[in-house]
Amino acid sequence: MSDEQTTFAENTTLALQRCLDEWDGNGPAEPIVRALLDRSARRLHMLCANLLRRKYRRLTRPPLNLQPEEMLGAVVERLLKAMRSVRPQTVRQFFALVNQHMRWELNDVARRLDREPAAVALEDGIALTPQSSTALLTSEGHRMLEAIDHLPDDEREVFGLVRIQGLTQNETAQLLEVSLRTVQRRLNRALFLLAKSLDDLRPS
Repeated sequence: MSDEQTTFAENTTLALQRCLDEWDGNGPAEPIVRALLDRSARRLHMLCANLLRRKYRRLTRPPLNLQPEEMLGAVVERLLKAMRSVRPQTVRQFFALVNQHMRWELNDVARRLDREPAAVALEDGIALTPQSSTALLTSEGHRMLEAIDHLPDDEREVFGLVRIQGLTQNETAQLLEVSLRTVQRRLNRALFLLAKSLDDLRPS
């Protein structure tokens, strides 16, 4: 990560925390939520673009042609609704909510358009093989998303930050206020649990 990107990430984190600190729960939530989303728009767009490019490239091609802006719009809409009743108090909790709704949005896209072949790589050695000319995300794709959702909380959080949101392990350690070794341990355990539950999806 460049110095400019690091500075941007730090400034975004500080700005988001200030918004969260101003949200005392007494006033209307909508202005604070919109301020949060405005300040994190660039970061959210980057997360959507990285996720589509690295994990779900097939969704960006015909017939769906899903673009980061479209995914971002859907995720923002979800967040606006969710934060009427859920109030994250830290940047860590905010991005955990973002991560959750990104996964849910992809699940919904998969359910709506599920008859088109796709290869979705979760990690080296675990990948889907296209099964027919009409499945977008196969039943195996749904299993992968569900397996992520069923990881223990700590492991799912680290996996989401590193593998889905694209943070480095050092950034993740700083955000979670834990050691780098703890992040590495949780990520390795997440990958182990996913590999174990999805063992039958490994290529021959």
